[in-house]
Amino acid sequence: MERAITVSQLNRYAKDLLEQDVLLQDLAVSGEISNFTNHFKTGHLYFSLKDETASVKAVMFRTDAQRLSFVPENGMKVLVSCRVSLYERDGAFQVYVRRMALDGQGAMQAAFEQLKKKLAAQGLFDAVHKKTLPQMPKTVGLVTSKTGAALQDILNVARRRCPMASFLLCPANVQGAQAAQQVTRAIQTLDASGKCDVIIVARGGGSTEDLWEFNNETLARAAYACRTPLVSAVGHEIDFTILDFVADCRAPTPSAAAEIVLPDMAQRMAAVRKTAASLQQMMHAKLSRANYQLSSCKTKASTETARTKIERRRGDLNRLRTRAYEGMQNKTERLQMRLAHAAQMAESLNPYGVLARGYAFVQREPSAAEKSAVLTEGEQVTLITKQAQAVCTVNRVTAHSSGLQELGENEALARGKEKEKQ
Repeated sequence: MERAITVSQLNRYAKDLLEQDVLLQDLAVSGEISNFTNHFKTGHLYFSLKDETASVKAVMFRTDAQRLSFVPENGMKVLVSCRVSLYERDGAFQVYVRRMALDGQGAMQAAFEQLKKKLAAQGLFDAVHKKTLPQMPKTVGLVTSKTGAALQDILNVARRRCPMASFLLCPANVQGAQAAQQVTRAIQTLDASGKCDVIIVARGGGSTEDLWEFNNETLARAAYACRTPLVSAVGHEIDFTILDFVADCRAPTPSAAAEIVLPDMAQRMAAVRKTAASLQQMMHAKLSRANYQLSSCKTKASTETARTKIERRRGDLNRLRTRAYEGMQNKTERLQMRLAHAAQMAESLNPYGVLARGYAFVQREPSAAEKSAVLTEGEQVTLITKQAQAVCTVNRVTAHSSGLQELGENEALARGKEKEKQ
């Protein structure tokens, strides 16, 4: 009997054989989904692919499932890119799916309606969330292919309607597997820059498959979260994508988007000129009516009436002039009386007025005055009168009461006069 191997060794050997086959590592398989299970804890998808006569187990891991633009369901016909291997624990032959796309128009339309219904229920299409487009945008953000016809269509319309408008292009692929991701990133970049007044997402016409990336849920949510007004201009007038429903405004074509966003400056200038002409006509009409009313007033006002008014005003002026003159005279007299009274007061306080009445006063040296307020014998003082001054020597000092002291001072003044005569 041959040497036995374990089940684990058998499964490992079968797995190695499958994974060594290059053809089985990159396959495209079409089939119908059945037994679909979404493992919410891990995010992995488990299902079977079947046709009329056979089925195979399949798994799609979370990192790949997150890139799906639709939610798989039982009965959907899909086309998957996968590799073939063996799950060792169960000995299960299965395919590991990397990418999944809908196979057939019917399935694509079903996925479209499914996502549309989901986002509508969440309020992403509600009119209350639509932002108003600016009347005169300075900078327009563009998300489109830098080599596509959509870009040239928009620029041609801009040159015709609003030559002064500026554009900020964030290029992105608008077709293919990476289109949704690149368009999403471009919208977020332009919105975060704060430099755009409005953003246009543009792509020319194409088949349903060509426009399918604009039905991506991640892209729809990025458009909904965009703070800058967003215009969707994808495909032709008959084409509708999920982005059209989420955007603040839908344009049937890229050229129509430029016409919606950019004002026609020629029409606006014509409207301004028309308004200016209308205002000028209104102004001339008002001036004509005012001149007519002025002429009527001049005709009605007689010369005599004007003379009477002038005489009345002249009388009023004379009375005001007389009143002002009288008031000025009265004020002048009052001021003169106050001035005379002030002069008398100043004269009465003048120390030299006392000397004019025959009196004199004694002046001591500053050093002697600092030592004592009392005169001392032998001290020299200066006697000052109106006409002259004399230097005197104190011979005797006698103390008196306050009343007699005043007489003593008068006596000293008298003596000063006698010495002045000598």
